[in-house]
Amino acid sequence: MAERSTAAVDVADNSGDEPLAAETAQATADGVDTQNGRAADGTMPEKDGDRRNAAPAAAPELHSGHKLARRYRLEECVTRLDGFSSWRAMDEKLRRAVGVHLLPADHARARAVLAAARSSALLGDPRFVQVLDAVEENDLVYVVHEWLPDATELTAILAAGPMEPHEAYQLVSQVSQAMAAAHREGLAHLRLTPSAILRTSTGQYRIRGLAVNAALRGITSETPQRADTEAIGALLYASLTQRWPYESDAYGLTGLPKGVGLIAPDQVRAGVHRGLGELAMRALANDGATASRQEPACTTPEELSKAVAAMPRIRPPEPTFTAPPEYQHTTYQQGSYGRPQGPGRPTTQVTVVPPPPPLQSRTGRVLKWGVAALLIAALGLGSWQLADTLLNRNNQGSTSGSQTTHEKADDTPEKVAPGPLAISRAREYSPDGKDQDPGGAKNTFDGDSSTYWRTKYYVDGPDITDYKGGVGIVYDLGAEHEVSSASIALRFAGNHTTTTLYAVDSLDPSGKISGMPKIATATTSNSSFSLTADKPVKTRYVLLWITAMPWAPSDTYTGAGYKQAITDVKFAG
Repeated sequence: MAERSTAAVDVADNSGDEPLAAETAQATADGVDTQNGRAADGTMPEKDGDRRNAAPAAAPELHSGHKLARRYRLEECVTRLDGFSSWRAMDEKLRRAVGVHLLPADHARARAVLAAARSSALLGDPRFVQVLDAVEENDLVYVVHEWLPDATELTAILAAGPMEPHEAYQLVSQVSQAMAAAHREGLAHLRLTPSAILRTSTGQYRIRGLAVNAALRGITSETPQRADTEAIGALLYASLTQRWPYESDAYGLTGLPKGVGLIAPDQVRAGVHRGLGELAMRALANDGATASRQEPACTTPEELSKAVAAMPRIRPPEPTFTAPPEYQHTTYQQGSYGRPQGPGRPTTQVTVVPPPPPLQSRTGRVLKWGVAALLIAALGLGSWQLADTLLNRNNQGSTSGSQTTHEKADDTPEKVAPGPLAISRAREYSPDGKDQDPGGAKNTFDGDSSTYWRTKYYVDGPDITDYKGGVGIVYDLGAEHEVSSASIALRFAGNHTTTTLYAVDSLDPSGKISGMPKIATATTSNSSFSLTADKPVKTRYVLLWITAMPWAPSDTYTGAGYKQAITDVKFAG
């Protein structure tokens, strides 16, 4: 999953950083007024965490074209601040763009940055921009992470206007679930700002800078869960109102009026979704008080995630269709096609030439009668031949009817109804070496519908062929059989699951999927379906290959995403 991600956005999350090309008096993308030397988001930095004071070491003097570990070629410096710099770089080994944070090895925060990067990398959650490498080398410490060229920063989305209720619901749902998973592993963000949230082309939200952004700036907090929860509440508030929920302007958003405190979103902008507005107030530091309800405040991402799940699901807006333009009559039939008509232009009289009259001469009448006579003779001859052929067939049938009937009965084989085929064993098939649930393959034919084999969850879907190829199981039928159909029971319904059966040579097939004989394929949105082959295929080993999976919520084993689980598989032939 990490290899196919990534946002051509500010690598270092310029929250409070001064870009190289910015003028001195210009506010940065993360809302820091460099002219006045204060945070443009008011109290937000204090809510995010406390900054540890330390004398920064000098930023490494590097240039475009410099290579790290003879692999990462620096291309463009995005940020240089407080003794560290951030770059867009090229991974020449894998031929992909990456982001790199650089700071001297003797920097006061170097050890904290390395520890944060390595902890973030161990999480391995695809909802976060992944840390790919964290190295100390040649008096330098550098952190390499994904670069997302197809993603859009939330700052740019909010600049275009407030979000639709469905989009805001997806934002708070995905971000709160991701941060709840991070906090369960002991990781906090402390810099959740609009520039830290990215929306991919598939509509999924990715969070960048987990633990690393705070470590680069020396930010800590005694209540990290409360700080991240309030930050998510501020993001939801901004997405509903296009206003920042503090008095100071920040991230290109106008702050609230001074002296009035925190007011409900529906008092800032008409038409705000009531449930989402109340949820934003519960997440912000207002003790959960809203204009219409008294609900307990959400103090952790886990509580916020559960509050979102308890809401009625907000459906996307109905698509709008544009009526086709009215049919424009042309003047081609009137003989003026391609010529503009207007006042003063002389019109051309088109003379209609009548068709020639039918043959009325003596020669014409003779020709017509001759053709008619030929047609009558041809019809008579054809009728006589047809009658003669039918009579001959009837005579032959009367003499050898019984013999022919017996011969046909002997020659025609009897059709046998397909019967169940026993499965002796099964093994998960992972051509890329990344297993899903190897121990669960046997659960798909044990006759117990409560046990199952499950896949991991993926952020993009339903089609997973672009970055995974597929997932599947190879079944051993014990001996060669004519396989004609299969019935499969799934754990998750939804749009959609695509499954294909292939005949393979062993439990560990050789060769590529494209070269394997296909038995049958089917797509379904239900929790059970059948596949039937056009023609039975003789084989001992059958590969069940899944290339598309529906979205499903989080469970005991995996988070919310595109995934599937198989409870029962039966073959017939």
